[in-house]
Amino acid sequence: MTSTGTATASIEVAVDPKTAFDVFTADIGIWWKRGTHYWVDPERGQAMRFEPHVGGRLVEVYDTATGEGHDIGLVTAWEPGSRLHFTWRMPDWPAGVSTDVEVDFEPVGDNTLVTVVHHGWDRIGDGVDRASGYGSGWSELLTFFAARAR
Repeated sequence: MTSTGTATASIEVAVDPKTAFDVFTADIGIWWKRGTHYWVDPERGQAMRFEPHVGGRLVEVYDTATGEGHDIGLVTAWEPGSRLHFTWRMPDWPAGVSTDVEVDFEPVGDNTLVTVVHHGWDRIGDGVDRASGYGSGWSELLTFFAARAR
């Protein structure tokens, strides 16, 4: 579901919130499928990884030996089993501009509802409505994540 300025997607997975968080973060390099259009540079992208702490980076890694790559964003909240928030930046955006991604993990019985809310698109300042495309993208990415969580 998408609204102006906000991309939202959610999925229920058959694992507890701590496991869902761990799969989302530690296994992002597995479920965020290589070679898809979800990579900044699909040709060079070797891995995707979070540095697991507030202030850590979300990096699209181009050189696994050095860790060099594109810093997509910085972690602003790291609460295993509860929430993960980070900034999001693309290389063609104006300098210093980023959006915000909030991933929340809510228990639903023995399962977990994982919700992604991506907002702050107005900061880019070019008048392009990206929320719709990113909403669809996050929905597809969450299906990749759910398959890994199984």
